[in-house]
Amino acid sequence: MRILVTGGAGFIGSALCRYLVGKCGCSVLNVDKLTYAASLQSLDAVAKHSDYRFVQLDIANGKRMVELIEEFEPDAIVHLAAETHVDRSIDCAAPFIETNVTGTYVLLDVARRYWAKLAPARRHRFRFVAVSTDEVYGSLRLQDAAVTETDPYDPSSPYAASKAAGDHLARAWYRTYDLPVIISNCSNNFGPYQFPDKLIPLTILNALEGKTIGIYGRGENIRDWLYVDDHARALLRIIKRGKPGEKYNISARNQRTNLELVSEICDVVDELLGDRVGRRALIRFVADRPGHDLRYAIDPGKLERELGWSPIKSFEAALRETIGWYIANRSWWAPIRQNSYAGERLGRAERFDVT
Repeated sequence: MRILVTGGAGFIGSALCRYLVGKCGCSVLNVDKLTYAASLQSLDAVAKHSDYRFVQLDIANGKRMVELIEEFEPDAIVHLAAETHVDRSIDCAAPFIETNVTGTYVLLDVARRYWAKLAPARRHRFRFVAVSTDEVYGSLRLQDAAVTETDPYDPSSPYAASKAAGDHLARAWYRTYDLPVIISNCSNNFGPYQFPDKLIPLTILNALEGKTIGIYGRGENIRDWLYVDDHARALLRIIKRGKPGEKYNISARNQRTNLELVSEICDVVDELLGDRVGRRALIRFVADRPGHDLRYAIDPGKLERELGWSPIKSFEAALRETIGWYIANRSWWAPIRQNSYAGERLGRAERFDVT
């Protein structure tokens, strides 16, 4: 298969590119703007592969996107390009609207025009997978059941609202133009190569360096965690077997409070380093952020029943593997911690993202 991946230098996108090229024999064109959270180092494993190509480009550049798509002739487009940091969206929403809404519109329309000119057999096989988030569903109470694909959207943050808007555009392009769109909504991802302004890598690195580990409120907010390699597997399953016009929730049913998660990370770091520091002592509760959703939980039953997907790694094994990767790969994350963005964000214990 020939698959165009947008945002393929980001955390999830790079994992997908490595999986498609390295393990599945797919030909991949990676289109990424290379914003602050992107890393071409994350793609070193496939960078020289004959079936991989990278182009630095903003997806909102419609003219250039038309040229690339017509040249590459993809069988599928997986749209991962997005601004994703909730705190940043609260500080300034404009980049989120530009990429997650306007960029999605441009890409959908370019894809529609390309798809309409395909021969019937290829047009029938083509897929556009719009990768979204559980945050579009909004916050759940502790007693609420996990949301399904038919539950209404109720986004809280500017980030979540921008992703919800992109989802609505994708659904409209299916209903109006018959573009074979499929929407996926995933829970919080974690794993190697994640930019360290997210909760899990930030906690790992602060624990390694003996720095304060900030937790919003009392650490009672609950998130549902998904190992990124399992997410990549789910996306390929959706490309191959998913039904146009449908939505699929991707979750491994790993709900943890933030305090439980951070405490577990501290314990594993203590164990792996064997220094008995007792890193839970680094935890500090800080003022909560505006509009902080209490709980996310999505039901992956439809994906499991209809497409036969299930996660391979347990949460505990995947978390331990992730922590071990950050311990062993200081050369990847140390420069990020030292740059200007790190000074602005990562050095402030109260600034992190739990999405």
